[in-house]
Amino acid sequence: MTKVCTKVTIIAAFALSWSFLSRPAAAAEVIDRIVAVVNGQIILQSDWNDALRYEGLLSARAVSDFSEDDRRAVLDRLIDQELLGEQMKSALIKHASEEEAAAQVAQVRQLYPDAATEDGWKAVLARFGLTEKAFVAHVQQQIDLMRLVDAHLRPTVQIDSKSIEAYYRDKFVPQLKQSGAGEVPLEEVSAKIREMLTEEKVSELMVSWLQSLRSESKVNVQGAPEPPADGVLNR
Repeated sequence: MTKVCTKVTIIAAFALSWSFLSRPAAAAEVIDRIVAVVNGQIILQSDWNDALRYEGLLSARAVSDFSEDDRRAVLDRLIDQELLGEQMKSALIKHASEEEAAAQVAQVRQLYPDAATEDGWKAVLARFGLTEKAFVAHVQQQIDLMRLVDAHLRPTVQIDSKSIEAYYRDKFVPQLKQSGAGEVPLEEVSAKIREMLTEEKVSELMVSWLQSLRSESKVNVQGAPEPPADGVLNR
């Protein structure tokens, strides 16, 4: 029962930067575009591109390898982030510290052997078109959002002893036998099983909550994604 090192996979690539990009010209030339509007809040193509770069970095994938479905899923997560961000305004959540973010950044760096040094890590970030400051802010934001989800949903989850016993009997013990490991008493793993089942239930409830938020919101998606020209991982 290996716990996922971060919860980034549940709700991955959540950063938005609210700015239009333009450059002086005889006639103003817009080089950014709106891709979605969520309750009046704009998500730009540049926001989407940034999220793709974050996702690529976190999964050690070249952005150019993302399929159209992959890119669409990233946009969906940006929309979810906007919906959760609205809920954050009325929630009392302790914001993630730089130290907490640094611990998760350290886990991401382990994906890249050449990130063992500071210069190597900066080079990895540069390959994705990201800066260290922006990435740390992105990680802090994700921690905050997951704290919001936990605060809203975890208190509603109740895992009874029968559920723990059933998991131990039907899944944990067979896995032990298959791996050839020795028997482990239920008492020794009960707390871990409870936490794992709780996490699974919170994830299920989060999907339902986001669906409910969407049904109560005005969400307008305005086009197909355009993959960024930079931020591609070359390995």
